Amino acid sequence: MGVKRRRQVPARPEPGAELLTAAGLHLAVGGRELLSGVDLVVRAGEVLALLGPNGAGKSTLLSVLAGDVPPSSGTVLLGGRPLGDHRPAELALHRALLPQSAALSFPFPAGEVVRMGRAPWAGTAAEAEDDEAVAAALAATDSTAFVDRPFTALSGGERARVALARVLAQRTALLLLDEPTAALDLRHQELVLQVARDRARAGDAVVVVLHDLSLAAAYADRIVLLADGRTVADGPVAEVLDAPLLSRVYAHPVEVFPHPGTGTPLVVPAR
Repeated sequence: MGVKRRRQVPARPEPGAELLTAAGLHLAVGGRELLSGVDLVVRAGEVLALLGPNGAGKSTLLSVLAGDVPPSSGTVLLGGRPLGDHRPAELALHRALLPQSAALSFPFPAGEVVRMGRAPWAGTAAEAEDDEAVAAALAATDSTAFVDRPFTALSGGERARVALARVLAQRTALLLLDEPTAALDLRHQELVLQVARDRARAGDAVVVVLHDLSLAAAYADRIVLLADGRTVADGPVAEVLDAPLLSRVYAHPVEVFPHPGTGTPLVVPAR
């Protein structure tokens, strides 16, 4: 009987390395074009926020970048290789996806749900980190207190935090987060974005879909602004969060002010 070889653990990326690149992405569904020629680069060590109004294509783009939805045309490279060349098990070692909703019909304890994030590492040297990774992810999301409670018995905000903990426990170099703050109170919105900031500071790349423009301004390094499936702007926070541009994209007048303490842009609707 042969000896089963252990799978290799991916090397950590160099700071600033291009982890993922997308070029000319188009996606049409039912005759409607959801993405129209989107280009994107995601680098290690940054938080990249995807912004735009409802229907702009943010979640669709995230699904294409994750490899869950193939584009009609265009390319996505993960680590310099076409996304489609990665087997699902291999893909899970490189990127973790937090979808908008965390659907789970079985009453698994919250701690076991988080441990599911460690499944891709079974059979690798990193398997030895499972307990520590789960505990750290629960602590980072302020979820340790309900580790033994059924996931189905948690509130919407608690479920959202456990779902994020599962993604964090996966410990990939690329995190794709779809509206991770949507169900959360103010304190936990800040906590989640600080976790994203910390992961980027540690060398990972975080792509996050947000609706709160001021949260994006406070925590993102770069913003991609989408409208009607197209990239309207891609650049530093202060450059993209421009009042005339945002007013046009969101079809509502907005004002942008510098925070009196930090200078970070604050975006508010004009009333």
